Amino acid sequence: MTTNNGNNNFSALTEQQLQLLSSAASSLNSNQLIWASGFLAGLAGAANALPIPASSQTTEQASLQPTLTILYGSQTGNSKGVANSYKASALEQGYKANVVSMSDYKPRQLKNETHLVVIVSTHGEGDAPDDAVELYEFLASKKAPKLPNLKFAVVGLGDTSYEFFCQTGKDFESRLLALGATALVERLDCDVDYESVVADWTVSLNAKLKDELKPVVTEQVINLTPAANAVAESLYNKKNPFAASLSESLKITARDSVKDIRHIEVSLEGSGIVYKPGDALGVWFSNDEAMVQRILAATSTNAEDKVLIAETEFTLLDALLNKLELTLSYPGFVKKYQAQTAHQELAELMEDKAALREYLSVSQIVDITEKFPAKISAQELVDALRPITPRLYSIASSQAEVEDEVHLTVAHIEYEANGFTHQGGASGFLSTRLKEGDKLNVYVENNDNFRLPSDPNTPIIMIGPGTGIAPFRAFMQERDAVEAEGKNWLFFGNPNFTQDFLYQTEWQGYLKSGLLSKISLAFSRDQANKIYVQDRLKENGKEVFDWLEQGAHFYICGDALRMAKDVETTLLDLVAEHGNKTTAEAKEYVTNLRKSKRYQKDVY
Repeated sequence: MTTNNGNNNFSALTEQQLQLLSSAASSLNSNQLIWASGFLAGLAGAANALPIPASSQTTEQASLQPTLTILYGSQTGNSKGVANSYKASALEQGYKANVVSMSDYKPRQLKNETHLVVIVSTHGEGDAPDDAVELYEFLASKKAPKLPNLKFAVVGLGDTSYEFFCQTGKDFESRLLALGATALVERLDCDVDYESVVADWTVSLNAKLKDELKPVVTEQVINLTPAANAVAESLYNKKNPFAASLSESLKITARDSVKDIRHIEVSLEGSGIVYKPGDALGVWFSNDEAMVQRILAATSTNAEDKVLIAETEFTLLDALLNKLELTLSYPGFVKKYQAQTAHQELAELMEDKAALREYLSVSQIVDITEKFPAKISAQELVDALRPITPRLYSIASSQAEVEDEVHLTVAHIEYEANGFTHQGGASGFLSTRLKEGDKLNVYVENNDNFRLPSDPNTPIIMIGPGTGIAPFRAFMQERDAVEAEGKNWLFFGNPNFTQDFLYQTEWQGYLKSGLLSKISLAFSRDQANKIYVQDRLKENGKEVFDWLEQGAHFYICGDALRMAKDVETTLLDLVAEHGNKTTAEAKEYVTNLRKSKRYQKDVY
C-alpha cells in the first residue's frame, strides 16, 4: 500500500500501523469506538500543543536538582498505586521524581540517593513482599553502606487484623535510621482504608520537601482535552468498578468434601476490560442482611437513622450492608467500641493481647456486639467500624479462551463459632447470596509479579494446592491458545482425590493432549501419612532441578503462612542436594531465580 496519495484517508499511517489500528477497532463495540475516538482526539490535541521552552538557566537548575526516588514493594498492587499517585503529586510540585519497583532497584545505589520515599506492604507474619525481599535483606546485612546524606520517608501498608501490622515498613525505617539516614516526616502506618491518610501525608511531605528540593518548572504541563480526560477517568478500577453480572456459581468439590469450593463465572460483556493470566479480580460485596439485623439489635440502633461516612450521608442499614467491614474483626474496632460503650468486661479482654487475638480470629463484628451489647448511637457505631474493602481473587481463565468472561475459584468460608454459623464476606456473597444474573461490582488488579514467560518455549513448574490452582488454569488456557511448546508441570494438592480434585477433567485433557507434560498430586488424607505438595516436590527433586537448569520458571500460588514457606524450604533443600551446593549457595541460586523473575509467588 502506498502512503503518498493525498486523497487517501490513511495517508499518515504505514501499512503496518493501519493493520494494527483496524485489528484493534474490529474488536470494539459502538460504545467502545466512541470511547476510543475521544481518547485519540485528546491525544492529538495534546500532541499539537507546544510546551513553553525552558530557559537555559532553568534547564541548568533542573539538571542540578536532586531526584526524589520513590521505591515500592507490593504484593497485590496497593503500594505500587500509592507510589504512582505520590509521584504525580511530586511532579505537580515541580520536584524531579522517579518510581522504581524494589525488584528492579540495585541496593548498592542507595549510597547515591539524597531523597528517598519507601512505600511497602506487609503480608503473612510480618513478611516483606516478594519484590522487596532483596533490598530488605540487604539493609539488614553487613554490606549495607552508611547513609548520612540520605533523607527519607516511609509509608507502610498493612491490616490491623494481623499481629505484625505494617512490620515491613517499621523495619525499613529502623534500618535506614541505623545507617545514619534522617527521616523527613513521621512514618505512616496505613490500615486497609488508607486513601485519606495517604492524601494528608502527601501534603505534609510535599511541604517538607519544598525547601529540600527547590522546585524548578522547566516547561508548561500539557493536559489532554477535557473530553479525553473524562474518558480516561471512566476506565474501570477500584474506585470506579464495572457492574458485571454473575453467569454461574458451581460447587466443584463433591458432597462429602470438607471444603466447599466454587467455580464462579462473571460476564464482562460491554466493559472492554482486558486482563492477563496472573491478574486478580477485585470484587466488591454486600454484607449479609441477617447479620446486620443482629448488630442493630445488639447495639439498640435504628436502621433508618442517618449517618455520615466521609461526609456522605447514608441510612445506617445501607452503611452496614454496603459500606462497612463486618466480617473481619480487628483490635481497632474493639478499642473504639469499648471507649464508646465503657463495657468493663471488654476492657478486661483488651488487657490480654494474646487472648484478644485468639478471640478475634474466630469472631466477627456481630459476635463482639452480641457478647458485649450496649446502647450506642448510629454514628458512634459507624465511627468504630472501618470501610469495606474489595477482596482480590486470582483469575482462573484466559481471555484467549473465554473472551468477555472472567472465571474465579472461590473457597466458600463457613464455620461454626460462638453458637452461630459464620460466612466469609465476599465468599458468602459469591457462593450463596448472589444469584445468576445478579450484578456485582468488579475491577482487574494487574499483577506484573506473576506472569507467564515471554518466550512460549520456556518450561514452567506450577505449585498450586487448593484454590491456588486458579491462575494455573489460566496459564494452561493461554498456553493452549498460543500453541506454546514449553513444558508444563503441575503440583496440586487437596484432602481427597475423589472429593477435591479441582478441574480434574480439564487437567486430564491437557495431559492427554500433551500440553501438560507432568502432574504430581498430593491428596493429604488418602493415606495414613499426610502428603503435601512439598513432599511431592522433594520426591521429584532431581527432575525439578534439571528443569530449573533448563530455564524453567517456578510459580507458587496459595497459602502464604504455611504452604508457601514449606515449598520454599523444600526448593532450597533440593537445589542444595541436586545442585551440589552449600546452604548459602542454594539461597543465592533461588535469589537469582527471583531476580530474573523465574521464581514468582501469588500468595495470600
